[in-house]
Amino acid sequence: MKNLWDDGKAEAMVADYAAKGVARDLALRVYTTRLLGGDPRLVLHGGGNTSVKAKVKDLLGEEWDVLCVKGSGWDMAVIEPAGLPAVKMAPLLKARGLPKLSDEDMVALQRANLIDPGSPNPSVETLLHAFLPHTFVDHTHSTAVLAIVDQADSETLSRKVFGPKMGFVPYIKPGFDLAKAAADVFEQDTSVEGLILDKHGIFTFGETAREAYERMIAYVTAAEDYIARQGKPMKRAAVPAVSLTPADIAPMLRGAVAFPRGEGRFDRFVADFRTSPRVVDFLASTDLQRLADTGVSTPDLSIRIKTGPLVLPAPTGDLADYAKSVKDRVAAYVSDYTEYFSTNDARDDVKRTMLDPMPRLALVPGLGMFGFGRTLKDARIASDVGEMWIEAIEGAEAVGRFQPLSKPELFELEYWSLEQAKLAGAKPKPLTGQVVLVTGGGGAIGAATAKLFAAGGAHAVLTDVDLGKAQAAAKAAGNGSIAVACDVTDRASVRAAFDAAVAAFGGVDIVVSNAGAAWEGGIADIDDALLRKSFELNFFAHQTVAQNAVRIMRQQGTGGALLFNTSKQAVNPGANFGAYGLPKAATLFLSRQYALECGKYGIRSNAVNADRIRSGLLTDQMIASRSVARGLSEKDYMSGNLLGQEVTAEHVAEAFLHHALAERTTGDVTTVDGGNIAAALR
Repeated sequence: MKNLWDDGKAEAMVADYAAKGVARDLALRVYTTRLLGGDPRLVLHGGGNTSVKAKVKDLLGEEWDVLCVKGSGWDMAVIEPAGLPAVKMAPLLKARGLPKLSDEDMVALQRANLIDPGSPNPSVETLLHAFLPHTFVDHTHSTAVLAIVDQADSETLSRKVFGPKMGFVPYIKPGFDLAKAAADVFEQDTSVEGLILDKHGIFTFGETAREAYERMIAYVTAAEDYIARQGKPMKRAAVPAVSLTPADIAPMLRGAVAFPRGEGRFDRFVADFRTSPRVVDFLASTDLQRLADTGVSTPDLSIRIKTGPLVLPAPTGDLADYAKSVKDRVAAYVSDYTEYFSTNDARDDVKRTMLDPMPRLALVPGLGMFGFGRTLKDARIASDVGEMWIEAIEGAEAVGRFQPLSKPELFELEYWSLEQAKLAGAKPKPLTGQVVLVTGGGGAIGAATAKLFAAGGAHAVLTDVDLGKAQAAAKAAGNGSIAVACDVTDRASVRAAFDAAVAAFGGVDIVVSNAGAAWEGGIADIDDALLRKSFELNFFAHQTVAQNAVRIMRQQGTGGALLFNTSKQAVNPGANFGAYGLPKAATLFLSRQYALECGKYGIRSNAVNADRIRSGLLTDQMIASRSVARGLSEKDYMSGNLLGQEVTAEHVAEAFLHHALAERTTGDVTTVDGGNIAAALR
């Protein structure tokens, strides 16, 4: 592993933080923490921690000896000084004399002694950092080190690989007991430069940031070199020839892992597909199922991919047959996980609630792997974890036989009270886990709808013929929204847009068919070509979009929502607006036809009738024209309704959101026009 220490960059960071009042040691602590956190082979998504012992003053000017240790929720790769909250050392050291300390009391002790009470919770391994006397302490979950400690003879092998300058700590769950045990091991030989934690990871320490960091790199390199020298290749079969693509199977996989929460309701997951030659080669292992069943390479990964990945068959043959195989494998995984929970939960009287039993990582021989998460971020984390799981196992199998923490011991961490409390505090939003595709996403209504849905937890795909406008709207919407160029009158373009949604998120749950345009002219005199053009955009395009949506929703098997923008013109035509109103009327009844025919799949279909919304369709020029035609001022024209108030794109978005959440409503039409009796439906 390359040593990335750079004197120039280190001193530049010291100087930069000095201008902000940050002490030299803390600045260097941030520097080396980022070096460690930037390599996924060492630290992955919140794992690992670092610390520095220092002196700081509180608000009253009183100076304290403190431990600045990584705070919960901070990513080491991008950490700032605020991510290393200062905790008073004396109470932490005094705690070592206690015979026992519960996890909850440990957290309370640490929080009670923060210099800044607004700081994040210090790491659960704060006491371990405190009990070691060194100024700088580093901790990672190096995949190479895990390859050495995930063995039946881990202590013997560790002493062989790392030598006498590294202590060895038998596995103990992180917390008070581990901190005391690690300190005891250090005190048996204070010449050691670090500690190897069985089934867990590695600590190194030193009097300077550079010393602790370089010791980490040196010992991780020792593990890597040993694996390279001693390693034997894994047994692999030929990579299977597959007939289905990731795009073919992603919606079906996503539907298979959706967790049912009652009749017609699901906790949906976003999917992230990941592949590489190395991944495909590993998935050809003849021992793939054994390795997956054995567990995770380090116990903290259980909160990311549960007890391990799901192994699926290679995707060959008919899609329907493959879908059945997938459902059977998922059902078996759920059954095994439920038994794992029941068996281990029965060992004591602690009351626990089983987490959903769905896999978070699926291995597909011949293709790659899918990470699943309630958000795209979580899905990507699962995929990242999968890649590092593969690396750790390849190393472990190269030097011996992969034997990580046992399932009963893993259960203690997966259902650790501190992790349970953390999960309980993470409340999903109404649309968390769902994917919405919005056509005309660059326009006022499309952009407002995507932004509102994203705020509700959905990941949005905004399509538009003007990619630049869609990109700007996607950026404004946030939550990982993406933009896709799409001409909804072109069937191939629409298919490509839905394929892009599947590639990005695994599928689609809600479609807002919103794209449209209006042309004026008397119906008796209108050019036939213009009328046909309007029907292509304002009717047939909605049909093409709905067909693609239903195709994916039926594969997912978790229902869905079709939402159509039909306009008040569908029920209350305006003079010289027939070219727009006629296809919109057809689209209104198209929405009802989908409600009639797709309800059996759990797919709801509803429409929104809006009127006089400032947008690309109702431009300033058209507002002026319509105002003149009705003999009104522009202000009176835009607020010419029973409420006397202008209706905005945000109001229309709220109507679409209502229908997305209305689980028992289909075939409905919601009018958003401020009140117009002539447009009211019977």
